[in-house]
Amino acid sequence: MQIEDGLLAEARQHPSPNCDDRPDDVSLLVVHGISLPPGEFGGPWIDALFTNTLDPEEHEYFQTIHTLKVSSHVLIRRDGELVQYVPFHKRAWHAGESTFEERSCCNDFAIGIELEGTDDTAYTDSQYQQLARLITDLQVVYPAITAERIVGHCDIAPGRKTDPGPAFDWPHLQRLLA
Repeated sequence: MQIEDGLLAEARQHPSPNCDDRPDDVSLLVVHGISLPPGEFGGPWIDALFTNTLDPEEHEYFQTIHTLKVSSHVLIRRDGELVQYVPFHKRAWHAGESTFEERSCCNDFAIGIELEGTDDTAYTDSQYQQLARLITDLQVVYPAITAERIVGHCDIAPGRKTDPGPAFDWPHLQRLLA
């Protein structure tokens, strides 16, 4: 994958306003899981959430989240499609209150990758393949992202977040990255 000026050439670009300048160098990658509405895949809802255009009338659940100002750098859909919301050199608002190695505010130094899925639904092989390719290419640009610095949202916000969940196969990802 080609990364130039913080943008992934293979990704559909869908810019989010929910980002700002990054105060620190990138040294962490956070894997997330998302589905909107919960448990449903496909549709425009993740794009809408990350661009502040989620209509609260479209689904009851959206009434509880439509005012959130959140984003991720990239989403990997179930079929492997890549969607980029924030350039990698910018700070996306994906981690919230978080800590890694006694350092808070992980958004300052992390890249956030969302996988379309749930904690208890197996992720697809297309997603693992794309995630491994993306990580490998990001490690060229950001060599501080070592294997030990690839974590789940649950690892940096324990008790508050559970994604990517027990359905995420970490050993499979590690094999793809080897």
